[in-house]
Amino acid sequence: MQVQAQQPANNSGAVGDCYTCRPRNESIRVSETDLPGWADVEVAADRLSLASTPAELHGALCGWLSAGGEDTPAWPAQVMADAALPAPAPDDALDRLRTASVSQLGDTDFGFQLLLPDGEAPVVDRAAAMFDWCRAFLGGFGMAVADAKLSEEGEEALGDIANLAAARVDDVDPEGDEESLAEIEEYLRMAVLLLHADCTLGPRHRQSLH
Repeated sequence: MQVQAQQPANNSGAVGDCYTCRPRNESIRVSETDLPGWADVEVAADRLSLASTPAELHGALCGWLSAGGEDTPAWPAQVMADAALPAPAPDDALDRLRTASVSQLGDTDFGFQLLLPDGEAPVVDRAAAMFDWCRAFLGGFGMAVADAKLSEEGEEALGDIANLAAARVDDVDPEGDEESLAEIEEYLRMAVLLLHADCTLGPRHRQSLH
């Protein structure tokens, strides 16, 4: 894979949890910090006639929230700039996607995860979903960022996400990119948390990411 990004100084968070979005302790009951599964989000999106994949929906939502966008139950209409879209039903998978994303972005233990296909999916499919996630993140972020001032590290992180958004699946080696994909996903998690801190938490909280 030709896309590379420098790893942030803090490597907190388990990479293995990113793909499946499972809680670290399997015995723990599902809580508001657990992302709904890929299939559940896909079904909920179909009910609202949303053409976006679960990765695109989560990426756009996280971009919106990271830039300081409003946390609202009617988030599809806001994030997708379509006032005709209805709000998800309470405790629907799309509603849980919002509440879990808000909780994870504010988690001081770096519990933020990306909604991507399961780790058993082919590397090419997971890479394609990650690139889609990044493109959607940029769209959501751009809609909500307004006049927020990014730090130098934040500008670099945003540039790296843009590079990933521009990447092509043709650049992915199905046999040799498993490890690099995990490393890039881990970097992406920290980049998103940094941008969220820049735009919504302020410099004092951002320093905790280093």
